[in-house]
Amino acid sequence: MNLKQLTLTGMMMCASALSVHAQQWQDNGSGNPAFPGWYADPEAIVYGDTYWIYPTLSKLYGEDEKTYRKDAERKTEAINQDYNLQTHFDAFSSKDLVHWTRHQAVLSIKDVPWVKYALWAPSVIHTNGKYYLFFGGNDIQSESQTGGIGVAVADRPEGPFKDALGKPLIGKIVNKAQPIDQFVFRDDDGTFYMYYGGWGHCNLVKLGSDLLSLIPFDDGSYYKEVTPENYVEGPFMLKKDGKYYFMWSEGGWGGPDYCVAYAIAESPFGPFRRIGKILQQDAEVATGAGHHSVIKVPGKDEYYIVYHRRPLGCTRSNERQVCIDKLEFDENGYIKPVKITHEGIRPVVR
Repeated sequence: MNLKQLTLTGMMMCASALSVHAQQWQDNGSGNPAFPGWYADPEAIVYGDTYWIYPTLSKLYGEDEKTYRKDAERKTEAINQDYNLQTHFDAFSSKDLVHWTRHQAVLSIKDVPWVKYALWAPSVIHTNGKYYLFFGGNDIQSESQTGGIGVAVADRPEGPFKDALGKPLIGKIVNKAQPIDQFVFRDDDGTFYMYYGGWGHCNLVKLGSDLLSLIPFDDGSYYKEVTPENYVEGPFMLKKDGKYYFMWSEGGWGGPDYCVAYAIAESPFGPFRRIGKILQQDAEVATGAGHHSVIKVPGKDEYYIVYHRRPLGCTRSNERQVCIDKLEFDENGYIKPVKITHEGIRPVVR
């Protein structure tokens, strides 16, 4: 079998996997992926009685096998890496974490004049009677480029969101951290922090009450590096029983070894000493499991991890799907390694 045949065979295996799992979702409303389509970097949150997921658009292929086959025959490998196609966010809502409704283009680059491409990794929060969506735009590689982390605001969780500043909130490279993959965390005292950073560096900043500005820490600084061991990107913070559970992604985002590790600290500032991996590939299920968020069921000590992964047989970087599995803690408060599944979770009725 020559290289072209191998490539096409791999594509067809991937297309078949996508078709099967999409059909499972349509038939019984459960299983992984959580919903059909190529999506990544899912930010999950609860607004009132509804669960929401805001992911990165990972791919613009048609999701049926016929369209996929045409793409494969044309050998459109370049589309897989073309950030110019990542120009809007969809959102998904559910009453039970199983049956999802898609809300298309809740934010688009037409609503953010300074962003041309690479609209990535949303982080969302509700305060001041508004819904705030933080995003990375333009994949800047140096401070001579325009781009970085922006913020959009809406009156409803399904948008439409509009750019709030007309420029990035963070548009420079500080402590060698590329300004992407932001996560906004509200502490129990009402303070808003934002963790962010790619290129193996993570910064912490403090947000003003309007969520549209940075305010200094007590020592007068605006940026604190909090990078833990093996950190690559995708920070996430969860507070449980007075402890700060800081999580992040390791490995290469386009490869099978992508994974999630974590630390536990007494403060949102750390220090964050790596404990170990909690999410990674399973040769029987999927590869490249990473860039996650966590949902806590309101009023219950019940948690779910929302993440992306690559179906078996899929090898191209942007062939990623959003999945949900159970996240559990042991009797000592440590996070148990997550078992990634095809089955997913049962409906969670509040």
